[in-house]
Amino acid sequence: MDDKYSGILINRILSLCGRRGITIYQLAQMSGVSQSTLDNIVNRKTLNPRIKTLHKIAIAFSMTAAEFLDFDELNDYSFEDETDEE
Repeated sequence: MDDKYSGILINRILSLCGRRGITIYQLAQMSGVSQSTLDNIVNRKTLNPRIKTLHKIAIAFSMTAAEFLDFDELNDYSFEDETDEE
């Protein structure tokens, strides 16, 4: 995944944290995702988090994974210019 895709997910996480008035530390506690994993995502060290991690984050926000990933910025993102490395 490219840096733009990663940035979209980071913005989603930070936006939801902001709306709910919680920190990344609190999100770690609520989701069961380690603080270091969340820090790696937010600091762009992990560019392609696993769906299991995103699912845990979504549950912490009282959302399904589908709801967490269903927002305009991500829906408008195009993967067409990327090459598959997997």
